Amino acid sequence: MQPRDLSAHAPYVPGRGTEEVARDLGLDPDDLTKLSSNENPHGASPKAVEAIEDAAPTVSVYPKTSHTDLTEELAAKWDLESEQVWVSPGADGSIDYLTRAMLEPGDEILEPHPGFSYYSMSARYHHGDANQYEVSKAADFEQTADLVLDTYDGERMVYLTTPHNPTGALFPTEEIEELAESVDDHTLIIVDEAYAEYADEPSAIELLSDYDNIAVLRTFSKAYGLAGLRIGYSCVPESWADAYARVNTPFAASEIACRAALAALADPDHVEKSVESAKWARDYLRAELDVPTWESAGNFVLAEVGDGTAVSEAAQREGVIIRDCTSFGLPGCVRVSCGTEEQTKRAVEVLNRIVSEVPTA
Repeated sequence: MQPRDLSAHAPYVPGRGTEEVARDLGLDPDDLTKLSSNENPHGASPKAVEAIEDAAPTVSVYPKTSHTDLTEELAAKWDLESEQVWVSPGADGSIDYLTRAMLEPGDEILEPHPGFSYYSMSARYHHGDANQYEVSKAADFEQTADLVLDTYDGERMVYLTTPHNPTGALFPTEEIEELAESVDDHTLIIVDEAYAEYADEPSAIELLSDYDNIAVLRTFSKAYGLAGLRIGYSCVPESWADAYARVNTPFAASEIACRAALAALADPDHVEKSVESAKWARDYLRAELDVPTWESAGNFVLAEVGDGTAVSEAAQREGVIIRDCTSFGLPGCVRVSCGTEEQTKRAVEVLNRIVSEVPTA
């Protein structure tokens, strides 16, 4: 007995974890600086940590009340009806929910390349397929409606990422509107805003009152510092929001995750601190790294180093973990997450020394 043919499914390649690298190199995890996964270096809000501790005795109970409370809080935050907020286990859970709601077997999605591999993974899990439009290094990773429409061929779902990972490029609101007005009636535009808190741009959620073919993904993993709890959500048009009840996984967002998210929403000062810290760090990285970089609206900076694998491996040996972007199709680049001031300065010092020594690929 064997599973179905999964040969078309490329596995997701995450950034390496601190403990994993420490074991490989025989180092103390506390001596490593991890800037490979775009995590919040300031951690979760103290209010969220307290909520996690308070919720621990209640983990024997299904998260019905907390899920409802979080849904209503998010709906109020974005001035939506509660049915329009689809709480999920991470934003990738929302990707699955939208895929279940939209794709028939054989339907296709259109996704950015480079980009988040789970867009196509989810489509193929649900017996669909994926096509790509190129977010081009030659064009400094600019994202426009025309860029997508040049490749668009009637796909059922089209993914936009703003800020884009791993480049940090924005997809301007007016370009999203142009795209929504240009695609076929059956096409859903999905705007992934995992890093949107770090950008000085309005959310595409504001477009939901005018368009019934846009959905928006959000997460608590980045600016809110709850990556380990896997909690996110999507916002969808009111006209088909009731599909959630038919596609969501029962109780997938845990009691602890929902309670922590509610507490995190109640601590805007922690989010503001995290965002301002990231803005400082990305400015410092762009100013101080001795290699070309791209302007970023996220909590990371893409840098061109010649040989991404060699540079990331060398940095790792010196205790700085960054992301080799070969898996994104950018073998000459690395992505450096925004750390604390101390972490960011250490990364710059190590990387500048390494790129002066590592031969160009």
